[in-house]
Amino acid sequence: MSAGRATAAGPPIVAVGASAGGVEALRELMSLLPSSLRACVLVVLHVPGNSPSALPSILQRVCDLPVSQAENGGRLRAGEVLVARPDHHLVVADGHVLLTRGPRENGHRPAVDVLFRSAARARGSRTLGIVLSGALDDGAAGSVTIASRGGRVAVQDFEEALYDSMPRSAAQAVGRADQLALEGLAALATTWAAGLDQGPPPDGAEHIEITKEVGMASMDPDAMHDLVRPGTPSGFGCPDCAGALYQLEEGNLVRYRCRVGHAWSADSLLARQTVDLEGALWIALRSLEEKAALNAELGERASGQGHDHTAARFEENVQEAIGAAELVRRLITTIGGSAEPADESGQTVGG
Repeated sequence: MSAGRATAAGPPIVAVGASAGGVEALRELMSLLPSSLRACVLVVLHVPGNSPSALPSILQRVCDLPVSQAENGGRLRAGEVLVARPDHHLVVADGHVLLTRGPRENGHRPAVDVLFRSAARARGSRTLGIVLSGALDDGAAGSVTIASRGGRVAVQDFEEALYDSMPRSAAQAVGRADQLALEGLAALATTWAAGLDQGPPPDGAEHIEITKEVGMASMDPDAMHDLVRPGTPSGFGCPDCAGALYQLEEGNLVRYRCRVGHAWSADSLLARQTVDLEGALWIALRSLEEKAALNAELGERASGQGHDHTAARFEENVQEAIGAAELVRRLITTIGGSAEPADESGQTVGG
């Protein structure tokens, strides 16, 4: 891992993040980019980690720029599109990209926040972050980092996005993001990259906290073993590893990170807690159903042996367990009322 200083060397970066509803948006955006684009385009789409992604082929059919799946150590070149691999973070480091299996952020790997944060660290003001359709708020924290380093943030028009939560969250977190339709986003990327030659060089100052968070995503030993963790103890536990979460605040944005590096926005943490709660309730329901079945079986044996009082006691236990099971069943129905949107492969996603 290199030092956390932005340099003028290498092409500008257009970092694009999307989730539910993002394939259609990416196809149209890529079809509108000119072959003369003077920036490297990096794409993160939330996809299941256990299946290959067809996204590079899908985008290449409509895009005049060469599109490929990112390779570890691949160079950044203007006029190319690199797509994150499933189950790997896409990390920008100086003039190349890294593929890492670092801790998930907002339950995702690849995560939009990791791409945006590392691009801002490496390229500073020469970074344009674009947030497209998606649920929850991956990309919001990364957008704040891009803006803090002098870069630019743009989001898909809320009315145009199939799922507007991700672009809305990024816009609210940054406060000065451009909200544009896909045609406008493509035009912005083109003019922004062409105009950088006349702009000031990127801020070369080192930002220790950004470097430390990028280091965690890259599994950098110095960052992973650093005894000083960013943020303050929150009192909450990490859903992925049960470790303590530290709270970080950036403007009006509150997020959390555990000792080993799992990161959560407030919304994604709440969503994951709901999933975990439902899992615990299903375990409780199974236990109550088994308790009712066992008491019923013991009651039948007691009745067969002429122990009517004992059989009556077992029957009371059966009714008690069934009553409790019905309460748990209704609670599961109540907390599981919203359906998750589907991702590239049609599977449900959480962000």
